[in-house]
Amino acid sequence: MQKRHLLHAGVRAVAAAALTLGLGSTAFAQDNSFKVGLILPLTGPFASTGKQLEAAARLYIAQNGDSVGGKKLQLIVKDDTGLPEVSKRLAQELVVTDKVQVLAGFGLTPLAMATAPIASQSKTPMVVMAAATASITEASPYIVRTSFTVPQVVTVLADWAAKNNIKKVVTLVTDYAPGVDSETWFNQRFVAQGGTVVESLRVPLRNPDFAPFLQKVRDIKPDALFTFVPSGVGAALMKQFSERGMDKAGIRVIAEGSVTDDDILDGMGEVALGVVSTHHYSASHNSPTNKAFVEAFGKANGGARPNFMAVGAYDGMHVIYDAAKATKGEGGDALLQAMKGQSFESPRGPVLIDPQTRDVVHNIYVRKVEKVGGQLWNTEMQTFTAVKDPAKAAK
Repeated sequence: MQKRHLLHAGVRAVAAAALTLGLGSTAFAQDNSFKVGLILPLTGPFASTGKQLEAAARLYIAQNGDSVGGKKLQLIVKDDTGLPEVSKRLAQELVVTDKVQVLAGFGLTPLAMATAPIASQSKTPMVVMAAATASITEASPYIVRTSFTVPQVVTVLADWAAKNNIKKVVTLVTDYAPGVDSETWFNQRFVAQGGTVVESLRVPLRNPDFAPFLQKVRDIKPDALFTFVPSGVGAALMKQFSERGMDKAGIRVIAEGSVTDDDILDGMGEVALGVVSTHHYSASHNSPTNKAFVEAFGKANGGARPNFMAVGAYDGMHVIYDAAKATKGEGGDALLQAMKGQSFESPRGPVLIDPQTRDVVHNIYVRKVEKVGGQLWNTEMQTFTAVKDPAKAAK
């Protein structure tokens, strides 16, 4: 009897240790499957982000087969509802119970940051397909990013603004890490080019009301409003901008590309025309690779347009597949090493996973919203090639 109690105690201790450490597939996987745990906000205020990510990941699998590295690929999709504590719990379950070789997704920065310790403890590569705060890759040595970083985008926009007769700006950003990143890096670069930031405004992440902030911008009358809001929120911002007649008051909008997100752009209406933004992807990008991607995405998703979230997931699956092929389905450190340094042609253009920072290096485009064929598109005007994250270069 005593031996039985000791045995049960030992089993419980091992199970507890596994849960504490978050030990994952590299330690316990015995089956012949290669499992990817995709954690996304599929319900709640950021559901459009999760749906784009999932649709693109499934499209990549449909095009490239569900066998990789000699193993059957299994995509396990979990809805974190946009809450960091849920992301962390789901990641723990995916690593310990489902024994995934890869964690992926992460529609917002807080969701990625909450999960980073799980990736580190379990030595599970974590592919960030959407979140864009510069510091994310520093939160765990197992993080690889296929989305973008906010500083990559907004420093290019600050340079463009300074050279295009914009001298006085008010900034309006969502009050969470990517918004603060946007404000900090745009302001720093714009001022260094001789511009003036008259005021910096921040709006809440959840249930934002832009009206009082936009009224303040109208009263100040800057040359331009620089803005960043999360994907999907730009329509509400531009609607309130139009309702206050700010477009007719001569205040230009210059934006981080999430504001004129391809997924919602065509529904914004005339107020979006002429908005200049910078980003790493536009559905109108003129390349054979992108044209094929946009067509396939539309066919698979009822005519929907892919946005920058979709391309982050599509490229994320490319990185996962190539790494799994190189390791013959092995996970852990070997898989991570196989992700570093990958270089390929993406729908966005050339992509490199920097082997030192594990961040994505890619083109940044200056775009202008124009009506083409009766629809609104982010038309590329200028290309800045092979842009690295300036936040890391500055350290």
